[in-house]
Amino acid sequence: MEGIEHRIVSVNGINMHVAEKGQKGPVVLFLHGFPELWYTWRRQIPAFAALGYRAVAPDLRGYGESDAPADADRYTCLHVVGDLVALLDSLGADQAFVVGHDWGALIAWYLCQFRPDRVRAFVSLTVPFRPRHPKMRPIETVRAAFGEEYYMCRFQKPGEIEAEIAMYGTAQVLKKILTDRKPGPPCLPKENPFGITPDASPTLPFWFAEDDLKYYTDKFEQKGFTGGLNYYRALDLNWELTAPWTGAQVKVPVKFIVGDLDMIYTTPGMKEYVHGGGFKNDVPLLEEPVVLEGAAHFINQERAEEVNALIHDFMKKF
Repeated sequence: MEGIEHRIVSVNGINMHVAEKGQKGPVVLFLHGFPELWYTWRRQIPAFAALGYRAVAPDLRGYGESDAPADADRYTCLHVVGDLVALLDSLGADQAFVVGHDWGALIAWYLCQFRPDRVRAFVSLTVPFRPRHPKMRPIETVRAAFGEEYYMCRFQKPGEIEAEIAMYGTAQVLKKILTDRKPGPPCLPKENPFGITPDASPTLPFWFAEDDLKYYTDKFEQKGFTGGLNYYRALDLNWELTAPWTGAQVKVPVKFIVGDLDMIYTTPGMKEYVHGGGFKNDVPLLEEPVVLEGAAHFINQERAEEVNALIHDFMKKF
């Protein structure tokens, strides 16, 4: 982590915290997911700076030391892509390599759709492109497929899941999410949604130390989870706003990397889309997807060196 610089940048009406290393070379923009922070890229930032890139990882709006507007309608894809375009402008970067994990990948897909001119190439970790269904809203779709306990459905009511997290404790919930290797679809039952046993605590994986958990816990206890949850609460609004892009292809070079135990990849229908031609049809410049055996959802941390090599091999082509 030595040499990583931190600063606050004014972008699109909010203050955004940015961690970066490497002042010269092409920009690599690293976008984190839920429930994470810029810190998820702690093994990528120094590695890519050493390779000659300018590695930049923001806390997305709602997270960490960035501003967190209260209302879910301030977390649409247009808001967040606006943040990223303004961030690139502040860096003086006409284009960037983009690497996104989880929600960061979903946001990057929107960036590729709305402003492909700003994306040199994109590496998506764990989340493939999701084409817009013209007749079904996202929450309606997942509720019909997976039921009311599906995590996206459980996140919809403001304050409800926040209260459940508070009941079990930030550290315990984060630890459970980060150590869970149960294949998808992820569901949160009304009783003990995170499966936390009072007198038992799961062992942290080798790639996530107690100091890492403390950093995450401190930041989420300061900021709360509402900002991150608001991305899910804006999903149906995103669906309304993206009507003009129905059927549009993503036309930037893309690499997709996923673990074979990932909760998204193991959700019914996802493998068929990724490997059956649908993904390639929607993203014509997609390279052959890479599936890492024995890896779960947090692959940029769990398999950092392997993932870094795959990202770099791809980016060298551009």
